[in-house]
Amino acid sequence: MAMPDSATLWTVEMVNALPEDGQRREIIDGELFVTPAPSLTHQRALSVLAYRLERFTTENRAGLMLFAPFDVTFSSRTNVQPDLIVLPLVDGRPPRSWKEAARLLLCVEVLSSSTAHLDRGKKRRLYQREQVPEYWIVDVDARVLERWRPQDARPEILDDVVTWQPEGAGEEFRLDLRELFDAVSS
Repeated sequence: MAMPDSATLWTVEMVNALPEDGQRREIIDGELFVTPAPSLTHQRALSVLAYRLERFTTENRAGLMLFAPFDVTFSSRTNVQPDLIVLPLVDGRPPRSWKEAARLLLCVEVLSSSTAHLDRGKKRRLYQREQVPEYWIVDVDARVLERWRPQDARPEILDDVVTWQPEGAGEEFRLDLRELFDAVSS
C-alpha cells in the first residue's frame, strides 16, 4: 500500500533530489507517497487505453495524450504521476512544456491494490480541486470505470461504454469497456 511519510512536509524540490530507485514518488499538499512499479495487468490495461486515446486525440486534434512516467506539478508541494493524461492543444499544436499546457483535459489512473486508497481518496480530491474535467479510475478486477467530474460527490460507475468529448473535438471518444477488460485478461 502507498504509505505516506507524515514526518516531513515535502516539496517538489526535495523529492527531485532523492536518488532514482524505480519507486514512484508523489506528493500531495506536502505529503509523500511512495509506490512500487505497476503490475503487468496494470500496464496492459494502460497500454490498451493509451493506444485508443492516442488514435482519438491525434485523428480529432483533441489534445496530446501522454502516459507515465511524467510529473504533473500543481504547486511546490503537490506533484503527482498519473498513469495517463490528455493535455489541450495550444494554438492548434501540442504544448511544448508543462507550463504552456496549463491544465489537464483528462486524467486516468489504472487501479492497483497498492494505490487504490490514494487514487480514490487524495488524488481524486486533488483532481476535483484542480478542476480536471474528467478523472477516470479503471478497476480491472471489478471490470468498471469510475468517472469523476469536479463537482461530483459520487462517481459515475460504467461497465459497458465510456464516452468523452473534450472541448473542440468534432466527435466523441467511445470505448467499449468489455473489449478493454477482455483484452487485458486474454
